[in-house]
Amino acid sequence: MQGLEPALQGYAWGSTTAIPELLGLAPGQDPVAEAWFGGHPSSSSHLTGDGRESLHAAIASRPGVLLGADVASRFGAQLPFLLKVIAAARPLSLQVHPSVELAQDGYAREDARGVPLDDPRRSYRDRNHKPELVYALTPFEALVGFRAPRRTAEILRGLSHPVARQLHKTVTADPSPTGVQEAFTRLVGEGTRPTPREVTELAEEFRARLRSGSPSPRTDRAVDLLERAYPGDPGAVTAVLLNPVTLHPGEALFVPAGAVHAYLDGTAVEIMANSDNVLRAGLTSKHVDIPELLRAVDCVAAPPIRIAPEHVYDATDVYYVPVDDFELSVTDVTPARACRLPSIGPRVALCLDGSVRLRAASGEELELTAGRAAVVPAAAGVLP
Repeated sequence: MQGLEPALQGYAWGSTTAIPELLGLAPGQDPVAEAWFGGHPSSSSHLTGDGRESLHAAIASRPGVLLGADVASRFGAQLPFLLKVIAAARPLSLQVHPSVELAQDGYAREDARGVPLDDPRRSYRDRNHKPELVYALTPFEALVGFRAPRRTAEILRGLSHPVARQLHKTVTADPSPTGVQEAFTRLVGEGTRPTPREVTELAEEFRARLRSGSPSPRTDRAVDLLERAYPGDPGAVTAVLLNPVTLHPGEALFVPAGAVHAYLDGTAVEIMANSDNVLRAGLTSKHVDIPELLRAVDCVAAPPIRIAPEHVYDATDVYYVPVDDFELSVTDVTPARACRLPSIGPRVALCLDGSVRLRAASGEELELTAGRAAVVPAAAGVLP
């Protein structure tokens, strides 16, 4: 077992306080959006110690010890997951993560065009899918997946702006995934999306309705929030098509590949397949790749996938997801008892509060305080 230093990401939507306070860092002027605890080659964590070896390099040189034979044979010489802490002080981009097949195809196409991996215009940073689980540390607001077209029609009914009337006509004429895709494409597609002026006008109509009586105040507030954060961006209007989600601390949400989503506010632990592939449609200053996003997006209307934990041992909740790349365990440690931690593969242990002493079956020990993390190799076995 060895301590793990996170790779910090200073994206514009991040918080200047949330992650520094959690990790015990000095606050600064610049936002800190994410802390990565993993071995993705684009921004690997480092092992603590004199050498500060990157976790990516350590796994590449010692896959059998760190990953174990089973994980190494299935995922190659890389940690199959990436653990993050994310802190959104303003809304993130409207985005979709690709499937494995689309990621492999897109990566190969961008390689063939000679687009460097670190080019900000590149959409595919690796060949992997990126399903993810969000575990809320504070109240966490998001828009995830398409809501029922019937409900979208109810929200749009009575609005006078031509964009709203056209969307209403589309989802009522064809309340199938095809109609949902047509409505979504009308908002974000190249050559079909509304102009910045039209977006601002429509947002004003939502704001006026919010003051006078709305069939969905939550949706109107989301449009208002997004348009104020990204003036004139048609991604703001997609809130009428998407499911609003509120997570309370301790609640978790699974976002599969293909699910369109935008995180609005809050701090959370996020665990995902080991990927940095993000296809964006708007609400961002980063690279937008609308044709690729429209290839990847799943337009079947469905409720958000909330994951209920399974209680194991005395103090641990495990959030199982329908992919093999990862699972999340949350253990509430008390001074009065030792807690057996589940899982026997490669793990990243992150202490969120107080302190904890990890003990391997071999007798090796490592103490973590709040905000500190460690990589636990497969060779350590179960932590009794």
